[in-house]
Amino acid sequence: MWLFFALGSAFFAGLTAVLSKCGVRRTDSDVATAVRTGVVLLCAWVMVAVTGVPLGPVPARTAWFLLLSGLSTGASWLCYFRALAAGDVSRVAPVDKCSTGLTVVLAFLVLAEPVSVWKLAGLVLLLAGAVLLALRDGEKRASKGAWLPWAVLSAVFASLTSIFGKIGVTDIDSNLATALRTGVVLVFAWALVLGKGKGALAKHIPAKEAGFLLLSGLSTGASWLCYYRALQTGPASAVAPVDQLSILVTMAFSVWVLKEKLTRRAAVGLVCLCAGVLCMLIEN
Repeated sequence: MWLFFALGSAFFAGLTAVLSKCGVRRTDSDVATAVRTGVVLLCAWVMVAVTGVPLGPVPARTAWFLLLSGLSTGASWLCYFRALAAGDVSRVAPVDKCSTGLTVVLAFLVLAEPVSVWKLAGLVLLLAGAVLLALRDGEKRASKGAWLPWAVLSAVFASLTSIFGKIGVTDIDSNLATALRTGVVLVFAWALVLGKGKGALAKHIPAKEAGFLLLSGLSTGASWLCYYRALQTGPASAVAPVDQLSILVTMAFSVWVLKEKLTRRAAVGLVCLCAGVLCMLIEN
């Protein structure tokens, strides 16, 4: 049964990127991030209620790292939406997946965690796959390269989120930590929107795109719920690799729904990326 829920987690996680892309065709990416985060926050607290997590005071050290983790998450999401607004999902998502490799590097440099041969091989394959997918031919001249810095920044901030969580968020339930961190993301996202004078844009989101943003947030929530259920009955060492392969779902939907082209070089890159993820998770 755990495999069913792990596959569900990967499916919804992969679908999220495509739904998000459909929600930023005409909507400002900062506004889209803020709106979607509200939906994700609701899903996060539903998860807390479903799992029966007891509420109580949060230690000061944990609170600080939750704040840093939330700010990193918010920055990552903002950069990811900016990248999606300017580039193809099939290019942006693989670069964002490099956060897994960056986390390994940062964990080695900051936390002195050992890097095995499997993780090193996975890192090389991951980066090779991302390069092949991101820099393939056929990109429209108008958006050529404009998305890449944002996608890279998204991966960097996502990696920092993991490191902050590893350092400080150790004495609090992970679901409660996620809900509190998402609250920080919501405040951060709306503060940025209002600070840039984009508040009025939230009232003029096209109905169709608002629907996609809603579905994107619900898809993220569904992925989290499935992942938690899979971990309840299945081994983490098996659940994690299945969930990370959500990239296959993203690529499939980007080709099928968004009509993005997958060249031969991109196909090789996808194989390298998936092999890299599996190598890096093989010892977990």
